[in-house]
Amino acid sequence: MATKSVDIVCPLYNASEYIEGLHNSLLKQKNVEIKNFKYVLTEGKDNTEEYLVNNKINYRKIKREEFSHSLTREKEAMLSDADVVVFITQDVVIEDELWLYNLVKDIDDKEIVAAYSRQLTKYNNLEKYTRECNYPDNDIIKSKEDIEKYGLKTFFFSDAASAIDTKVFKSLNGYDNKNLPISEDMYIAYKIIMNGYKIKYCSDSVVYHSHKFTLKEIYDRYKLTGKFFKQNSYLDQYGTNGSGASLAKYILKRIFQEKRFLLLFRYPFDMAARFIGMKVGKR
Repeated sequence: MATKSVDIVCPLYNASEYIEGLHNSLLKQKNVEIKNFKYVLTEGKDNTEEYLVNNKINYRKIKREEFSHSLTREKEAMLSDADVVVFITQDVVIEDELWLYNLVKDIDDKEIVAAYSRQLTKYNNLEKYTRECNYPDNDIIKSKEDIEKYGLKTFFFSDAASAIDTKVFKSLNGYDNKNLPISEDMYIAYKIIMNGYKIKYCSDSVVYHSHKFTLKEIYDRYKLTGKFFKQNSYLDQYGTNGSGASLAKYILKRIFQEKRFLLLFRYPFDMAARFIGMKVGKR
């Protein structure tokens, strides 16, 4: 296999606790040519910019009101001349030197044109089970023919650690110049699948992506997600409600399997924050 050239696109905001470890882990990646680091720094109050300047790392700085989950990424991808554009977030932890190779090795511009990594958490909270449900230990290749099998999960895709063939991203017009507040990854995954391409979930391309969200933060995230589904109501036909119910059942099953009954104090409030947030966002 010829070595693919890759551009890394990563939005940064008050990222001083992440940037050094993240950048060093990217420099250690093997068997892939990283052509450009395309960091986009939203103005903040820490010393992220100082680190980037001192280490002569390429970045573009924007004002807070300029940031958009979709448009910020789209701009960098449209300017890329690498074979593959890789989207990551500042808080992923990469420990495997073959993470990037395993993510992009099967991407071509004919069949599999996008891929996303397995995400694990370092916290032993409810997120452990959501990660298990969404990121199993086996590879999955999803296409239009799999919609009946997977429903909405056919379009599950996470740009916390993902890759898209650059030519295909451009040919599909990225995010259509839309300012999406969340779920821009599902938006592009839908376009990829419905245009006859395939997406690969790469279980051997692993990152750690860990959170300790408050109930308010969960509610706010799902309110935005509900707003996204309202604006893109064509996705409802694939079972948005069923997907949430399936996750809730899986988490409850795993709590009892591992006898971690203390999590039952959190579980109903966590699920309620998701459900209510989604309902309010959809109004």
